[in-house]
Amino acid sequence: MRETETRTGAGHVVVIGGGVAGLAAAHRLVRRGARVTVLEASDRVGGKLLPGEIAGARVDFGAESMLARRPEAVALAREVGLTDRLQPPATASAAIWTRGALRPMPKGHLMGVPGTATALTGVLSDEGLRRIERDADLPRTEVGEDVAVGAYVAERLGREVVDRLVEPLLGGVYAGDAYRISMRSAVPQLFQAARTHHSLTEGVREIQAKAAATQQTGPVFMGIEGGVGSLPLAVAESVRERGGEIVTGAAVTELRRESSGTWRVVTGDHVLHADAVIVAVPAPAAADLLRAEAPAAAAELSAVEYASMALVTLAYRRAETALPEGSGFLVPPVDGRTIKASTFASQKWGWIADRNPDLVVLRTSVGRYGETEILQRADDELVDVSRHDLKAATGLDATPVETRVTRWDDGLPQYPVGHHARVARIREHVAKLPGLAVCGAQYDGVGIPACIASAYAAVDQIHGDLRAVQDLTAHPVQSLHGGAGE
Repeated sequence: MRETETRTGAGHVVVIGGGVAGLAAAHRLVRRGARVTVLEASDRVGGKLLPGEIAGARVDFGAESMLARRPEAVALAREVGLTDRLQPPATASAAIWTRGALRPMPKGHLMGVPGTATALTGVLSDEGLRRIERDADLPRTEVGEDVAVGAYVAERLGREVVDRLVEPLLGGVYAGDAYRISMRSAVPQLFQAARTHHSLTEGVREIQAKAAATQQTGPVFMGIEGGVGSLPLAVAESVRERGGEIVTGAAVTELRRESSGTWRVVTGDHVLHADAVIVAVPAPAAADLLRAEAPAAAAELSAVEYASMALVTLAYRRAETALPEGSGFLVPPVDGRTIKASTFASQKWGWIADRNPDLVVLRTSVGRYGETEILQRADDELVDVSRHDLKAATGLDATPVETRVTRWDDGLPQYPVGHHARVARIREHVAKLPGLAVCGAQYDGVGIPACIASAYAAVDQIHGDLRAVQDLTAHPVQSLHGGAGE
């Protein structure tokens, strides 16, 4: 094996993983003067952010928007020269396909939980609306250290709220099951309201009042002209320009701490020696890497579950296509449809329509936690079931000029009840090893800003500052739904 020695001076940090978290960590490190090597096992950087083309149109085949009310993602985009390409959605109005019709997505709710019953008029049945009104008269529901979102909301407001609205909204973020997802980790605002209020709807109204008082302006979400998938490419270019090294096709097979206190990183026939290491890979890979030096952390990471999903992107001739207004729609699982959402990309993102006036691009998503049969189907079958559901929902019956299926196997980490405690234990074990930190979607939130925040906290940690890590562990980043099909 060839060995790479540490250069004296700024110190050498190896970042394992070239997704947005690993790249964000590398970018902060090179700005602080460190020598950085990023090792990415696949043949490209970007992880779940993937730009591409369909019928000549530039689109995203992964995540397509980022929360703008958190500063990390938009700020990083500006730092790497994408200021002029930042664009909010052209429309923020979405729908929900439920009870046989496309219905406007209601306002006045927090991840599907309303402040008043009237906020969900049109989506819920009259019986479901009456059940919400009982919340104020029910005895207090204790939530303890954590509770499943679906179980708690169903107890307070009835199952219909969960099945028709909370479930599809959470499913759009986690591809998970609302009756398993941790309220403390996934919807921390709601968890705090549940701990401090007798009535859930009263707690939601207080959150809404505080938000209104802060008078937040500007878009809630932001996209990037050409696709959010261009963000990691720009970050990688900036890292390289500042002297950082990014190596793709470099799977790390061994991570050991040496007697000198430095770290030994093995990839292929190369051995690197580093002053610090940031592990920015999904939980199973992180568990493998940490097993030798942090077996307790590895055991916790091995228990993290993931959901798989697929995105079906379709391009149509505009002259043959008529869609309802808005950015798309969500689909409650209770209605028994195959797709869980659809995004009308050409209507949601103005730059797609402007660059491709003769095309209409949309996409559907299929697959939720525990669903395996649908994702075993061939690509053409996923296209067929998507077209079938699109026709039933919108009347669209044209033949697409091009389609593409993008599969994200084990793409979304699940946040079950107790997730916050697991993350705290992982961080506690990792903190015992100087010069080691972890970051990524499996810790503090699955959205782009959350991944970047965890990356920055990891950088601070290897420099001896644990405040950001402790804050994230105590207060995870809520990952909101960025519009139908996100």
